[in-house]
Amino acid sequence: MTTVLPLWFEIGSMVLLVGILIVDLLLIIKRPHVPSMREASLWVGFYVLLALVFAGALFLLGDVQHGSEFLAGWLTEYSLSIDNLFVFVLILASFKVPKAYQQRALMVGIVLALIFRGVFIIAGAALIERFIWIFFIFGAWLIWTAWQQIRHDEDAEQGDSWLIRQVKKFVPITDDYDGGNMRTTVNGKRMWTPFILVFISLGTTDLLFALDSIPAIFGITQSPFIVFTANVFALMGLRQLYFLLGGLLDKLEYLKYGIAAILAFIGVKLVLHALHENELPFINGGEHVPVPDISTWVSLGFIVTAMAVATVASLIKMRRVAAASGEKLHLGAHEDQ
Repeated sequence: MTTVLPLWFEIGSMVLLVGILIVDLLLIIKRPHVPSMREASLWVGFYVLLALVFAGALFLLGDVQHGSEFLAGWLTEYSLSIDNLFVFVLILASFKVPKAYQQRALMVGIVLALIFRGVFIIAGAALIERFIWIFFIFGAWLIWTAWQQIRHDEDAEQGDSWLIRQVKKFVPITDDYDGGNMRTTVNGKRMWTPFILVFISLGTTDLLFALDSIPAIFGITQSPFIVFTANVFALMGLRQLYFLLGGLLDKLEYLKYGIAAILAFIGVKLVLHALHENELPFINGGEHVPVPDISTWVSLGFIVTAMAVATVASLIKMRRVAAASGEKLHLGAHEDQ
């Protein structure tokens, strides 16, 4: 029997997390800047430690199932958030957002991501409560997304989307930024700055990623509280991680394969779970199908392994490329002599 978490803990956790996000947002508005490596490292470390402390509280106040589900869900959402960060990098570069105001743009993107994911969590929980067969759709979607992740063409991210082109047609937008302002005055006329396009791009990206991340975590836990807190912790510190990793993001070549493996694994898990709990009359006469139901610990082990292998493989490839480039430079200099 699963232990029920105390109501005071759930409410207190939500209030604390929202409070931290509000303070984080106010700090950016008050002092826009490019954080140093030390500052970014400390913030990322703080948020990771906070997530681990929260997991410990779930083990103590709840049980092993609560703690393990949160860890697996948090790691899954964290890996997907890093993938989201790749697209954020492309968007900020495409719109040439000034470095001092990139934190503000990232924070808006993170807040929008939380809003969209919150809506999908509520909708997903309601659907699962009434229709267990929704796991078939979730599973198929994740397997398809994994395949798309592998064959993803990054060049497609560079051009303006249809939505951005329509906004440009009908909304007066300046060519230049005016500090961190959304609106400015040019020759006596009120106009929007390019920040409006940045926020629309971040918002549409968040919406698409929410379609992947919410089915993925519902494949690990069906507790709306754990689903939401795992998403919050995965998104907290993401803007600092952006500055910490810097140019390293586009060099982690095999990371997308690790993320694709996780999505495919959870997709298969969802399909198996749907078969295990089957109620559809045209499948096995409406009876449960005797298939294995993958445990949370197996999921956690697979997620950690997939991300570790992808990251290590990317770093090895990066070192080999750097060594080869250095060798070519050395040979070129030798030949010039």
